Amino acid sequence: MSHLTSEDEAHLQSMLRQLLQSVKEKITGAPSVECAEEILLHLEETDENFHNYEFVKYLRQYINNTVGSVIEEETEKCTSAQNQGEVSGYDTLVQRVTKKTRESKEYREMMHALKNVMMVVVESLINKFEEDRMLNKESDNKTKKEHQSGYYTDNCSDSDSSFNQSYTFMSQEQLQLLVERLDPIQPKEVRQEALQTLCFASPSDILNSEVWPNLRKHLTASLSDPDATFSEKILRFYAKSFSSSPFNMTREVYTSLASHLELYFLSGEFSLRISAGLDVSNTVINHLLKKVRLLNEYQKEAPSSWIRHPEKYMEEVVESTLSLLSVRHETNHPASPDFLSPLYFLALLDIKAVWFKKWMHAYYSRTVVLRLLEKKYRSVINSAVQQCLDYFEFCKAEANKNSRVNDFSQHHCSDKQNYYYTGPELQYACFVHSLSLLGRLLIYKQGRNLFPVQLKNKKDTISVTDLLVLFTQLIYYSPSYPKTALAAHTDNYSPASLVMEILQVFCEQTGCAAECLYTDAVIDALLHPVRSLLNGTEVNINCLETALIDVADILARIAAVEDGLSFLLYGENEKNVEEDRPAAVHVIVQFTKKLLHDNISLLSGSKSLPAVKGAFIFVCRQMYRTCEGLQRLIPYGLHESIGEAWKKMSLLSERVPTPVTGADSTSSISLESKDILLWEEALLDSLLNFSATPKGLFLLHSTGATNDCVNFLFSRLSKKLQETNQYEEFGTRVIVSQMASTPTGAVALQRSGFVKALVTELWALLECGKDDVRITQPKSTPVDPIDQSCQQSFLSLVNLLTYPAVLELLNKQDIPNKPTYSLREVPTDIIDIIDRLIILNSEAKIHSLFNYEQSHVFGLRLLNVLCCDLNTLLLLETQYKVSQVLLTAQKENVTETSEGPGDIIIDGLSVERNHVLVRINLIGGPQERILPLRGLDKGSDPYPWPMFSSFPLPKCYLAEIPRKTEFRQDKDLDKLLSLIKTPEKQTGWTEICRKQFCKVMKARPDVISGTILAELIEKFVSHLSESRLDCYFSPGNNKAMNADVKKESLSSVQQLGVEMTVRYGKYLNLLKEHAENRLCFVLLNCEKFLKEQQRTVVSSLCCLQEPRAAYDWFASSVFLMMSGDQEKTLTFLQQFSSLLVSAFLWLPRLHLSVHLPVTTVESGIHPVYFCSAHYIEMLLKAELPLVFSAFHMSGFSPSQICLQWITQCFWNYMDWSEICHYIAICIFLGPDYQIYMCISVFRHLQQDILQHKEAQDLQVFLKEEALRGFRVSDYLEYMESLEAIYRPMLLKDMMNIKVQNT
Repeated sequence: MSHLTSEDEAHLQSMLRQLLQSVKEKITGAPSVECAEEILLHLEETDENFHNYEFVKYLRQYINNTVGSVIEEETEKCTSAQNQGEVSGYDTLVQRVTKKTRESKEYREMMHALKNVMMVVVESLINKFEEDRMLNKESDNKTKKEHQSGYYTDNCSDSDSSFNQSYTFMSQEQLQLLVERLDPIQPKEVRQEALQTLCFASPSDILNSEVWPNLRKHLTASLSDPDATFSEKILRFYAKSFSSSPFNMTREVYTSLASHLELYFLSGEFSLRISAGLDVSNTVINHLLKKVRLLNEYQKEAPSSWIRHPEKYMEEVVESTLSLLSVRHETNHPASPDFLSPLYFLALLDIKAVWFKKWMHAYYSRTVVLRLLEKKYRSVINSAVQQCLDYFEFCKAEANKNSRVNDFSQHHCSDKQNYYYTGPELQYACFVHSLSLLGRLLIYKQGRNLFPVQLKNKKDTISVTDLLVLFTQLIYYSPSYPKTALAAHTDNYSPASLVMEILQVFCEQTGCAAECLYTDAVIDALLHPVRSLLNGTEVNINCLETALIDVADILARIAAVEDGLSFLLYGENEKNVEEDRPAAVHVIVQFTKKLLHDNISLLSGSKSLPAVKGAFIFVCRQMYRTCEGLQRLIPYGLHESIGEAWKKMSLLSERVPTPVTGADSTSSISLESKDILLWEEALLDSLLNFSATPKGLFLLHSTGATNDCVNFLFSRLSKKLQETNQYEEFGTRVIVSQMASTPTGAVALQRSGFVKALVTELWALLECGKDDVRITQPKSTPVDPIDQSCQQSFLSLVNLLTYPAVLELLNKQDIPNKPTYSLREVPTDIIDIIDRLIILNSEAKIHSLFNYEQSHVFGLRLLNVLCCDLNTLLLLETQYKVSQVLLTAQKENVTETSEGPGDIIIDGLSVERNHVLVRINLIGGPQERILPLRGLDKGSDPYPWPMFSSFPLPKCYLAEIPRKTEFRQDKDLDKLLSLIKTPEKQTGWTEICRKQFCKVMKARPDVISGTILAELIEKFVSHLSESRLDCYFSPGNNKAMNADVKKESLSSVQQLGVEMTVRYGKYLNLLKEHAENRLCFVLLNCEKFLKEQQRTVVSSLCCLQEPRAAYDWFASSVFLMMSGDQEKTLTFLQQFSSLLVSAFLWLPRLHLSVHLPVTTVESGIHPVYFCSAHYIEMLLKAELPLVFSAFHMSGFSPSQICLQWITQCFWNYMDWSEICHYIAICIFLGPDYQIYMCISVFRHLQQDILQHKEAQDLQVFLKEEALRGFRVSDYLEYMESLEAIYRPMLLKDMMNIKVQNT
């Protein structure tokens, strides 16, 4: 290389020029020479094409040839040393080889030769620079004329220039000389040469120099030169400046160009009119468009950098832009309305106002834009509003003429469409730009504050609401366009689609939606075509079906938000609207019903009718899937209409042939048949969403579609799991939770295959694992009692196995107890789970498990949750002797000593069994029983809780009952007792008693207990039962108490319930000897008394096959309150049974009752579920939205846990004194207090609920944990506040349980 030939030098020059040209943009963007050098030094790190450059390849080859042998030699030396332990590590090896190579003689000689050669090449390159520049100048003179068509970026860009045409660094004196030569008074040739020099200069140096202010004036003046060459070169310089200079410099270039355009449009030489159209092939117009386009490109790029500079710089750019856009002729000018303003040119280039969207995105720039619009440039907003008004008037006129296509689309399809815009097309482009600008402006509160606006040709101002009404009307008044219209664009520029984009964005912005959309005027405008079709009036709307689908889309988005839903249900200010203008919900539901019944003549026969139906059903679905929305929709019987439509489609779908495997789908099933199947699925999906609420599920049962809906749900879940391998969304899990709370829902889940799939999936996770995972990744040893992989399956089982579900799935089913179990035998039902995971009473079962301890712990944890429901506990204990199985297991799990069996071994399973045994054999609230922990402590005594293998339980698990405080005289209590004993002396006695009762409860709740409480409720109920106004049910036969009844026997479940009740009563010192016989007497008489009011029902549901309901926890509670007095208890219950409150406190009261409609009885759904639990969910969402959201996100329904609490009268969840207060407030204050009570409990537990939602064990927490720290008296005032708001609605619905609720 030291002997460089001319050919080698030329080759090196070429390679070096290619490298520098490729990195030209990076170098020219550097603010200084030092920065440019730094960029070149780090080029390998920043340029992905670095190793592809020919110069780099040449250097690599040269280095390899020169010092390659040295590197290999040193590498061998170091490797041998490394093997001997002298050198360690790859990094050390590389460092040593590098160091030795650089110290070698060959390396020094190579660097010396390389420097000499490159100096020659670079010097030669510099010497040729001026010569090449002059040659380029001559070449430019030969190609002055440029093509008119084509994109301006190609003309403004310098991407095709060679390295030698790149930037020249100029001194201050040269720059000053350049400014003088660019003075407009100079000859044309001088200015042209100066411009040529300017194009090669560095834009950053020019803009940062002292001569820039004068140069800017000359350039602005030259932009108006008749010779387009000047303007082209200046625009090229501007384009380079925009791409390579920082914002603080380019702002002056931008304002210079904007000022030039503003002066040009205001000058007399601009005389274009809208009506004349615009020919873009015209040289002048083409050049003008290039200037505006350069502005627009900068407008869209500037926001990415201006935040790093002072606000005043940005304000200059914004103000110059708004000043340009506000250019127009004075009103008295003859051509003022027809003036082709700059806005039209900008609209043609950026039709959707992307520049404005970017300017409004950040608060930093948005405040400046809005401030300037408010103070100086309101005309820009006024002009945009005027454009929208003008176009709307045009559309309205066309619609009245029944026109389908406007002039715009007709002209747009002409032969000149690539070069010529007609007047209507210009107007339309400006309208789209204005619409987009206003749509973005209204998103922000400060933007909405710019309204109302006053237009010159209108007396009234235009408010935000007026503008939204106009937008909405454009959905159905705008002409329909053929598919060929605007085919050159990928976006849809039809007015309806543009307005839909804007309204959809509004719906997503909470504050914007509240101010813009949630007004009666806007909703009336949206519902105008719907009301017209309902009333049968004439409808002049293009594409009616499309317009209706768009309207439904916006309504559905509004209904999806809490505030929007409330607005649709109740109107503005949430007040009942006048009869002549019903709330939106009424119009929507009535129209949906008419659609389902095919009563809309204008839509009959339309191919889009199913889509319209589906769209409006979806709007209703957004409402009826909430408790509040369902309440408003119930009177219309929408579930019946959807059910009827589904039955019709179901009959049609039966005729559709089954697809043949491997056959062409289009040939085996016709398109019409596919539509039928899809529509049937859509209707099933709509019906399924009724089950999101308790009352909705009750209504769904009345349609007879429950089984089909659950089959559809399971089918959809199966497909989703196959496609995404993800569990279903929150809403679906809530639906499953609701279904499992009712007998019909549980049976439907069983028949659909849902339960089998759930059990199979659990077994795969717990025992088998996934084959594809286990081969490559061994399963980790679980550290939690329930492994994370099984947690979701555990929660799903907890959601599923409510008492109604357990009764239907397990009643009278025996445990298989097979002699042998195959390792491949997979459980498929709940009884199999109990057999294989819970009741492990044989060696065969234990040996059939791969993960015995983990699987059994899972089963014991599940059993623990199930037994928290006392009815489930009674069923499992009587059918499977769960306690005895666990005691036997404990007895066998002992240490062996020489003296015989020793202590029970403390391990994971024995600790779990001990906890379950204590839980299922002790009744008591949080301060009445002590449950052992399920973990080990650190220290010498890791498990201080005594274990046992036989009854009775150790006394340490029973808490000591606090001694009763001595009764002190209380005036308020004496007054209450006096009132109770003399009911006939005062008018309004009931209300006076209630107020006095509340007064005592708040002041001294402890005194309302024992015999005093028993006397209060006994006398109060006795008085109410004698009043016809207070009696809700007809009085029954009071001859139940006779000796014959004592001879009848109770079921095993009832007997076990009696034993548990008496044991609890004795612990509370409320019962004495022979209490079991007296309680049996009470229960048997109650059963006989209630049987006289039962109807005979033929049903496959287990819960309806016997006259006995589940164990009567309310009657047992009253028995304890009456201290075991059987006569008092029976008398009280007989009198109590005539009151409305008995339907909700005493659940067996309405079992198979003649007081309920037949359909209600046949559903097996109790009024406590579809009435009380329904309103609990409704109030929970309104009063405690965070708690409601936690339930929803956990996939768990509040109604399920409330049904469990209420069914067992809060036994095991509250202490006895609080249970008494719960019963007392419901009797004294009304049945709606049951609902307020549950809301108060959720309020008390709010923080715990939110924490356990995060821990993903909310269901387990609510079912296992007692209500610690909750006192009824503490929340009485809160309950009274709820009563003041909700009582009229709740009591009305509670009193309607005897009515057919469909």
